[in-house]
Amino acid sequence: MNQSVSNPTHLRTLRLRVKDKHAAELARQARAVNYVWNYINELSERSIRERGVFLSAFDLHRYTTGASKALGLHSHTVQKTSASYVQARIQFRKRKLAWRKSGGVRRSLGWVPFNTGHARWRNGQVHFNGTAYGVWDSYGLAGFTLRSGSFSEDSRGRWYFNVAVETETKLSAGKSVIGIDLGCKEAATASNAEKLRGRWYRDDEKALATAQRAGKKRQVKKIHARIKNRRKEDTHQFTTGLVEKSGAIFVGNVSSKAMVKTNMAKSALDAGWYSLKKTLEYKCASAGVLYQEVNEAP
Repeated sequence: MNQSVSNPTHLRTLRLRVKDKHAAELARQARAVNYVWNYINELSERSIRERGVFLSAFDLHRYTTGASKALGLHSHTVQKTSASYVQARIQFRKRKLAWRKSGGVRRSLGWVPFNTGHARWRNGQVHFNGTAYGVWDSYGLAGFTLRSGSFSEDSRGRWYFNVAVETETKLSAGKSVIGIDLGCKEAATASNAEKLRGRWYRDDEKALATAQRAGKKRQVKKIHARIKNRRKEDTHQFTTGLVEKSGAIFVGNVSSKAMVKTNMAKSALDAGWYSLKKTLEYKCASAGVLYQEVNEAP
């Protein structure tokens, strides 16, 4: 009997811009999420200090029962906030994490998480917590099953819908083995002579300094966004070209965190090595290409 062999799949996160008319409602929910985060942050630290007990996400659920109705949140948003808090506390090995601030110069950017199955695509809109959100759908969401994700805000007040989906792995036809050397003058140099120029911040540094001295906050945010978008676009084109030609990619395990402590801090941060490696990692996974970080130490 013939059995069909299904192609391998992988998880991918899609990011879509939410229309600005929904910003006020999402900002309201984000303030409520901050309230929940700060409450469980204080509760968790007090439990550790007074009883020596680290509360799990399940333990925290008992203390947040009924909060969703009072705060106008989806019940699973409250649960996801608790789970994310516990995960971050374990990851950073902290007894207490930073507060999420809803105002002031150090305001936390908006964030509204959700679990699998609680954001649905219907009639060309994302339906979540009783509201239909219009988005610019550049991926064709109707063809995907939406999993967990979040609504998030950027520094300019724009909101995005981020969701994990399962997609079919399209194997790369490339056979080359490529090594990538990370650097400061050039962000990355591949063994096939392709280069990623890494001076996005330096190119706009003068304009940024002028706007900062003039106190033009909106202009400063615009320049930072332009730098970020150019870095992202150049990285996308560079990595896509390599993955299409490769069967295996090896990258040096240079640490940006270590380089920041030297006199090359500005160049190391401008190069964006972390985002380059993460982009390569997920693109290689989606194309069936071997990706590995190797030790550059002699």
